[in-house]
Amino acid sequence: MSRDIGSRDLLIRGARVLGEGPADLLVRDGRIAEIGSLSGGSGAGPGGSASRDAQVIDVDGLVLLPGLVDLHTHLREPGREDAETVSSGSAAAAAGGFTAVLAMANTDPVTDTAEVAERVFDLGRAAGLVDVHPVGAVSKALAGKELAELGLMARSRARVRVFSDDGRCVSDARLMRRALDYVKAFGGVISQHSQDSRLADSAACCHEGELSGRLGLPGWPGVAEEVVVARDVMLARHTGSRVHVAHVSTAGSVEVLRWAKAQGIAVTAEVTPHHLALGTELLTGYDPVFKVNPPLRPTEDQLALRGALVEGLIDAVATDHAPHARHDKEHAFPDAAFGMLGLETAVGIVAELFVGPGLLSWAQVADRMSAAPAHIAGLTDQGRPIAVGEPANLVLIDPSAPWTVQASASQSLSRNNPWHGRELPVRVHATFLRGECTAYRGAVRGQFDIEELS
Repeated sequence: MSRDIGSRDLLIRGARVLGEGPADLLVRDGRIAEIGSLSGGSGAGPGGSASRDAQVIDVDGLVLLPGLVDLHTHLREPGREDAETVSSGSAAAAAGGFTAVLAMANTDPVTDTAEVAERVFDLGRAAGLVDVHPVGAVSKALAGKELAELGLMARSRARVRVFSDDGRCVSDARLMRRALDYVKAFGGVISQHSQDSRLADSAACCHEGELSGRLGLPGWPGVAEEVVVARDVMLARHTGSRVHVAHVSTAGSVEVLRWAKAQGIAVTAEVTPHHLALGTELLTGYDPVFKVNPPLRPTEDQLALRGALVEGLIDAVATDHAPHARHDKEHAFPDAAFGMLGLETAVGIVAELFVGPGLLSWAQVADRMSAAPAHIAGLTDQGRPIAVGEPANLVLIDPSAPWTVQASASQSLSRNNPWHGRELPVRVHATFLRGECTAYRGAVRGQFDIEELS
């Protein structure tokens, strides 16, 4: 970039804050300094207060939201830098409008010690495109036998507050209870990959039903998720601690959440864009890009998930961005790795499914994709209101810029992109982390000159 946007004032002129009427925002020293009505760049209001060399961006009605926060990102580093690195994953996140991501613990070595957590944290700071917060493992080596160093990770420089054995379920109820008891002391939360291995083992890869039988694929019944969700909300009630349900995929799980929240149990939940938008019918071609855990579900489950997100029973959208190298994904369906990309397309999918049909407003999208996930993760400077004095973690979205997803154009190192060739109705125009532009029209810092924004 030719100049450091963080070194001078930034005036965003004509933004539709949370999708409402146009306003000007003045950003100074990484925070929102003023907000006012359109001023024409002089006189009272942000335009008149900006310094003479301010970077001025005329956005002409683009939607301005708080920077997005992803509760569920696989960055693969350390250990699988052939699939993704903290740097490349951060670039994908920034291009998708995110200013913070939570990096899952199933790395090599596993993020089960303070040292590994701090390493991931430091790699995120070095990349500088999004705030990277490591998720700590619940159990040592994800083995489900012995608690990991929960307290040491919480007290480390990384200040870990979310713990998960994602990719594996914490199946032992006693261990799950101990973990919930332990994290309660410092306000932590356990994020559970809900999969009863006796009902859906590691080979299960297709929703159990007529289709799995016809395709000859091992079945993954919805009840294998639902029984774990039910157990964990009861453990949360017993311990008075917080449990978070990762990648909810079934209507039955929604009903468990409905009951638990009615009881006042401290449970939150997330849903992925792919479980909202993609269904089991896509598996008929045995394309391994659609192999994901939990599996894609039938239409009735998709509709239940959409309704739960609108209602607020499901608190957040999380991508479960899971990059894989070609040699891990390009196999026969049963042998391919689980997972798909999601960071760069998430807000487009949500806009298509919910904003376009009028099911969610942009303010509600900001809640589901920024405020709620930040609150769940305990991030005090993300997901904040767009208000004077708040950190300038922001995303500009062009609501009238349809674009076609091209896997080859992704910032991710991997190409297992289920959205390839799909036209999305909106696009991230620019992302700002503490007032510095980290992404612009799909490019990330260092790939564009900031004068292009003017």
